[in-house]
Amino acid sequence: MIYNLNGILTYVDPAFVVVECGGIGFKCFASTNTITSMAPVGTKVNLFTYLSVREDAMDLFGFAGQDELDAFKLLISVSGIGPKAAMSILSVLPPDRLSVAVSSGDVKAITAAQGVGKKTAERVVLELKDKMVGIGSASVASVVEGIRSVAESDNAQEAVEVLVSLGFNQSDAASVVGAMDKSLSVDDMIRLGLKQLSSQI
Repeated sequence: MIYNLNGILTYVDPAFVVVECGGIGFKCFASTNTITSMAPVGTKVNLFTYLSVREDAMDLFGFAGQDELDAFKLLISVSGIGPKAAMSILSVLPPDRLSVAVSSGDVKAITAAQGVGKKTAERVVLELKDKMVGIGSASVASVVEGIRSVAESDNAQEAVEVLVSLGFNQSDAASVVGAMDKSLSVDDMIRLGLKQLSSQI
């Protein structure tokens, strides 16, 4: 298994990059987020990698950080999600945002990925809800814990539903409400949620 590549970036494509190590150019499929974070062609880069071996192909996937590699491995463990679909999801949702989307059950955010339908996105949420906790920064972990606490409060759940019906996405609504005092009334949660979410636009 190739754990990482440390070499010179020689080519960048919308779907992959080429990293030259010891005179050999390795083609790595990568997410949009990894590709846009890369240094200019001709500079030294380091990519974490995953080698996918099938009967008809051997594909190398590259990641800018360990979190993205970990998220990729979790995604391909979901029934019906292959490496290309996982990469498509990570192109629209970096690990931090994916963790929040899964924890809040935000199926719509996941279906924004090309080739990922509602049923597949629902499977991602169902199968990874308890596994995404360690993915992302400490601040994301606290947001995820807040989102989980929403499920334990009827007022919080109702406030999130109202905010979503007003056009805010579920991840953002659950993140904001999850950080609130659960003893607040539904009306207070909605009012504070509207104020915070509107200021983010």
